[in-house]
Amino acid sequence: MFLDSDSILIIAEVGLAHEGSLGMAHAYIDAAADCGVSAVKFQTHIASQESTAAEPFRVKVFPQDATRYDYWVRTGFAKSQWLELAAHARERGLAFLSSPFSNLAVEWLIECGVPAWKVASGELTNYPMLARMCETGLPILVSSGMSNWAELTETIEFIRARQVPFGIFQCTTSYPCPPEQWGLNVLGELRERFACPVGLSDHSGDIYAGLAAVALGATMLEFHIAFSKQQFGPDAKASLTLEQIRSLLQGAKQIATALRHPIDKDRQAEVLQPLHNLFTKSIVAARPLMAGTVLSRADLAFKKPGIGLSPSRVETVVGKRLRRAVEADHFFSAEDFESE
Repeated sequence: MFLDSDSILIIAEVGLAHEGSLGMAHAYIDAAADCGVSAVKFQTHIASQESTAAEPFRVKVFPQDATRYDYWVRTGFAKSQWLELAAHARERGLAFLSSPFSNLAVEWLIECGVPAWKVASGELTNYPMLARMCETGLPILVSSGMSNWAELTETIEFIRARQVPFGIFQCTTSYPCPPEQWGLNVLGELRERFACPVGLSDHSGDIYAGLAAVALGATMLEFHIAFSKQQFGPDAKASLTLEQIRSLLQGAKQIATALRHPIDKDRQAEVLQPLHNLFTKSIVAARPLMAGTVLSRADLAFKKPGIGLSPSRVETVVGKRLRRAVEADHFFSAEDFESE
């Protein structure tokens, strides 16, 4: 499944949309499975291992939390609960993923049996954590949202040196992300620079960016999932609803199928020749014409089917002398004309 260019990896990110409710987290797993995605992804935050009281809020929408640290505490799960979530995902046929934000989170997720690592863009320079991930040999999926080319290149070189398979997501850290910031052009540059599978981690809140990415050859898509865009939290408006996810998957699969089956225009035209004859026109006699008539434009009409001379040859027919008389709607051929 992971980094397999013959299929699209579709990741529904729950992130912290569960708001610290274990029941809601399980409900999201069921919803993601029902939509038909490949994987469900969370974020494994352990407040004491990753944050301090000095960490500011990105968006202050949590009135019950005095600090960002308090938010991580409130929305975090115990290791035993992560194990339950991972087991549930596997029971539903989903790959279980979660972005770790500390070395301890990495250890917990190893116990959860994650099949790959998803690295949040803010963790690209966390080499101690990346080194531990690389030691597992599992594929590493890198989100490039806040990195410039130099930083991203250094991180990829760090991973490559450890001979671990990887893929890269184009990502713009904007919620919701407008079309002007999707960065679809980056997909091709990522593929060219790093010769790896590429994908889009989308925060647009709609299906169009994902469809465009697949059309441009992306083999990985990630998006936030929400039961409703009216839900509490900063990510809701940048998420996809279940109905949107189903539409995205349907479109993405059809686009991917089309890309895997390039057509040969000449071969296709050959197969469609009967239809070509049916829908195109021929040069015919506009009225009964006597033998010896020197054909003018007024003597010619253009009618279906396309079993005679093509209208594209009309200038070669004008001025020809008829060898024999013909009736109206006669389909001209070379045998009708006197040799020059």
